[in-house]
Amino acid sequence: MHIPSLKEVVSAEEWALRCELAACYRLVAAYGWSDLVFTHISAKLPDSVTGGEHQFLINPYGLMFDEITASSLVKVDMACNKLLDSPFPVNPAGFVIHSAVHEARPEAQCVLHTHTRAGVAVSAQKHGILPISQQSTFVLASLAYHGYEGVAFRPDEKPRLQADLGKANHLVLRNHGLLTVGSSIPNAFLAMYTFENTCRIQIDALAGGSELTQVDPRILAGMADVMRVATAGQGAQIAWPALLRKLERSDPSYKT
Repeated sequence: MHIPSLKEVVSAEEWALRCELAACYRLVAAYGWSDLVFTHISAKLPDSVTGGEHQFLINPYGLMFDEITASSLVKVDMACNKLLDSPFPVNPAGFVIHSAVHEARPEAQCVLHTHTRAGVAVSAQKHGILPISQQSTFVLASLAYHGYEGVAFRPDEKPRLQADLGKANHLVLRNHGLLTVGSSIPNAFLAMYTFENTCRIQIDALAGGSELTQVDPRILAGMADVMRVATAGQGAQIAWPALLRKLERSDPSYKT
């Protein structure tokens, strides 16, 4: 499939963000979190590019995540209307959740949503995320839940989702999946990496059939400070360059 390059069409700042978001889509596919062509990862363009208007990059509907490139990403407004000519369709219904989060959390550059087997399984468990692993302690430090209201395409659900999310960076969408909010694309990806592994560990631990040991609540209470120390204040920037090198070794076409 030939996709004309937008490198000379958009600003250098937008192009860099496109490459980073395309890399995120490829990594989500590589780690097995994609759901065919469904779910989305949205990235907010900075005000320096948009002049203060709310504009986002999102996947072209119908492409597998491992097909997405910087040039194939579609630029849309808050209503998911195309702002730059593209041969690809977009999915306005799929953007309802993302637009709700971006509207409520203007500091969030990236919103990442998945329908993984482990994530959906835990979202259906009444007790939600259990404090049974080191990974879970990071998630529990910033976690919220939103009840299932059917396929999320109705705008009237947005205020309830926004209220449930609050300031949390991890959201369990009951009977649906997982969502992370990040001040950058790398931060949203690393949050989902930890979230997904938390769910996989929980499913495996519960399947073992024995009594589980839970983390001391006093440890959970101090996790915000631990997270800052553990990442030296840099968050996902520690892991992101290595992840990009992994992509470069396998398939650098995401940058086209």
